[in-house]
Amino acid sequence: MIQAPPTVEDRLPPMTPQLALRVALIGMFAFAIFAIIFFRLWFLQVLSSTKYVADASLNTTRYIPIAAPRGEILDRNGNVLVGSAPQPSVEIAPAALPVPLTLAWMAANHDRPPQQDVRVYKRLAKALGIADGPVACTIDGKDRPPLGTLGTFRMSGIACTVAQDVAVTPYANATIEQNVSRDVEAYLGERQRQFPGVTVQQKWVRQYPLGDLAAQLFGTVGAISCLDPRSVASCELRQAHFKGIPPTDAVGQSGLEYEYNKYLQGSDGEERVEVNALGQFVGYSSPTPYTAGENLQLSIDPKLQAVGQQALATSVAANGGAGGAFLALNPQNGQIYAMGSNPTFDPSVFTKPLSQATWQSLTSQASGDPLLNRAITSVGPTGSTFKPITATAALESGAWQVGQTFDDTGQFCFPGTTECLHNAGNVANGWIDLVNAIRVSDDVFFYNLGYQMNDPAPEGGALQHWAWEYGIGRNTGIDLPGAVSGLRPTPRWRASVNTLMADCMAATHDDLAKCPYAIWPTEPWTVGDNVNMGVGQGDVQVSPLQLAVVYAALANGGTIVTPHVGLDIQSPSGTFLQNIDPPARRHLSINPTYLQTILAGLRAAASQPGGTSADVMGSFPKQVYGKTGTAQYFNSAHVETDYAWYACFVPSSATTGKPIVVVVWVEKGGFGDVAAAPVARQILSQWFFGSPGKYIGGNSHTL
Repeated sequence: MIQAPPTVEDRLPPMTPQLALRVALIGMFAFAIFAIIFFRLWFLQVLSSTKYVADASLNTTRYIPIAAPRGEILDRNGNVLVGSAPQPSVEIAPAALPVPLTLAWMAANHDRPPQQDVRVYKRLAKALGIADGPVACTIDGKDRPPLGTLGTFRMSGIACTVAQDVAVTPYANATIEQNVSRDVEAYLGERQRQFPGVTVQQKWVRQYPLGDLAAQLFGTVGAISCLDPRSVASCELRQAHFKGIPPTDAVGQSGLEYEYNKYLQGSDGEERVEVNALGQFVGYSSPTPYTAGENLQLSIDPKLQAVGQQALATSVAANGGAGGAFLALNPQNGQIYAMGSNPTFDPSVFTKPLSQATWQSLTSQASGDPLLNRAITSVGPTGSTFKPITATAALESGAWQVGQTFDDTGQFCFPGTTECLHNAGNVANGWIDLVNAIRVSDDVFFYNLGYQMNDPAPEGGALQHWAWEYGIGRNTGIDLPGAVSGLRPTPRWRASVNTLMADCMAATHDDLAKCPYAIWPTEPWTVGDNVNMGVGQGDVQVSPLQLAVVYAALANGGTIVTPHVGLDIQSPSGTFLQNIDPPARRHLSINPTYLQTILAGLRAAASQPGGTSADVMGSFPKQVYGKTGTAQYFNSAHVETDYAWYACFVPSSATTGKPIVVVVWVEKGGFGDVAAAPVARQILSQWFFGSPGKYIGGNSHTL
């Protein structure tokens, strides 16, 4: 019997509900995946096509900044004092290395540069043809937390340069080689993948045709630094002074370069380099040109500046000085003709990589801190150059009269005590008036004036008032950063210092060396403070610049000028853009008779027998009004030393169109007539006669 074939139902087992559910779930999942992929593809191809086309276009273009040259700094006659020249330089951006080199990495790894970075250094050394062997590398990051002071390690020269640069300026590129050839530039440019973090930048390097002339005045240029991006104080990128400047740019860091940076800086351009997907060079696109910085013309006379620097260096060496400063300015409008500080430095050292040793030599006290502009930032007691201020206060307050005399017995004794102060050499000048007291620099006479004008009121009396009017303890308004205001001591100031000292002494267990002022915490203001201030001693602190402003007021009839170095701003082509002529700060209402009395004393001091600088200035063909100063000063180690001062002027009435004020200060130079007046004479001789003449040393040992 033949059976019928099986039906479909007989051949396939029926699908269970569970299996049907699984098939449905898998189908839905596959459909969902397909939908996601489809919609993602649609999003990329349709909705975002414009954006990605633009991104792809950008990926084929490399933007290379074209640095703008800084504007030139010119002298009063338009000659270049500071210029710029282009140089292709090989740099390493620490943040763009295979392993970004940061302060944190260096703090944790010390002498071990990342191996990936070391391989880049080796390839670069070979390309540049420089040694790759280990050298002794000193890394000092004591002011760069979290780095701290590390020490000296052995590493390659390139690794050392990068590490030292990060320790000093963490955000800046490290310059490895300057003025490289076009072949090296092309070689590195075509092999960017082999040299990550390495770039060739066209750098405009500052040039100084006159060497170290006015180095502190011009200041320095360096990369923008940013120790802490969150802090305005430590991050120049966030300071209004550098607003809008790219973080890769160099900016003025001190002096005129800093003060006038917004004019000198210029605006960078941009070069567009086309590359293919492999990063290989294809061609150039249209560049964006840079805009050069504007030029700054100064009131500086370079020949006068050179004579002043040489004369000051001669005096410092001859008298065993520790440094010094000088200023020459116009008493009518405040234009500064010359400003110098000793020791000085060669500013061209900042145009190439700066070693740690060089930086330390420029900033350490052991080498005299050459970067410091002593003319505006150093202060101290001025000795007898302060006496015209005391004389003004005494006459204007009625404490003394024109023609009144005083019996100088050689000592001033505080009434009711046995404590006495003496003239230099215990000289007794007998009966003497104000003119002759200035002529011979009679300390006893001025001790008496200081005693007569003492006032325990919080702001003191006439002496404090007129010191303030002349500008002691006040901002001069000069167009330079870092100028200090000095100190005008008053009873209120002394009380505040005593409070600070008491707290400090308590906190340091009476360790005076760790406290800010060399005075005892419980000493109140006394008449002795005013007596000392009357002769420019005690706590009074004055900078050479401030003293020059005081003597300018004596020369011009009482106007407190605003000292300034800038004359005008010019375009790169020389077109006048902006005048720099700040107005006077104020005018002092000094009785003309009183002023003439003081001037008579200053003229006698520089010209008549017995005058404290007559041996130096008496034979000078022009009418010099001058005053010596020898100030006893206690340094931070509480060791007494003498500061030599000389302040003088030749007014408009004594010369045609060439009035001038000169102030000279020699630290640890001894007597003013010996160390400071000879420098002033050479500056005056150059100004009036075009030659410094013979260096004439003084021998007056008055204070």
